[in-house]
Amino acid sequence: MSPQSDNSKASRAANAGLHDLDIHRANEFSPEERKQLLALAHEAILSVVEKREIALIAPCVRFATPRGAFTTLYLYNNLRGCVGYALPIAPLYRTIIETARGAAFEDSRFLPVALAEAHELEVSLSILSLLKAVRAQEVEIGTHGLLISQHGRRGLLLPQVPLEHGWDRNTFLEETCRKAGLPLDAWQSGAEIEVFTAEIFGDADLR
Repeated sequence: MSPQSDNSKASRAANAGLHDLDIHRANEFSPEERKQLLALAHEAILSVVEKREIALIAPCVRFATPRGAFTTLYLYNNLRGCVGYALPIAPLYRTIIETARGAAFEDSRFLPVALAEAHELEVSLSILSLLKAVRAQEVEIGTHGLLISQHGRRGLLLPQVPLEHGWDRNTFLEETCRKAGLPLDAWQSGAEIEVFTAEIFGDADLR
């Protein structure tokens, strides 16, 4: 799925018990851990196009903790795919493997990544906190991502999206409703509003 919408199995999972928003420090993951996670995303994609297996075991204990995450791919500075799980339904290392492969081969906006492209991809990872239900006025631009739900529909926007577009809070809420296929004012008429934070890093940060 794209950062603008949430159609994955994670979005359909139950959110029971996820009530305390875990605000992460900017450096929750060390430079070495970031490097490992990015390498894992690249290896997950390359192993498919090169038709070989990879070890499906946690590289370290920290990566065995269930976390939601999005993998975004760029090719020559252009978006090439993005898929994510909003909820922590799998250990982080599995989430990275699955979302990287999903972004490369299952994003319906793009053709599957070819072998020649796979070696040129740049990866950006967004590691998500737990979700917390809030009132609209509690949404903080630049800090929170949004998940809005109503009548079985869900839309998700990552924290960086309103900053990239210069949106205020109301526009952020409206655009998340739009991505859910809901009326733009659904956030004012009973839709559930949940927020999360994300630690975002990519290949460019390691140069």
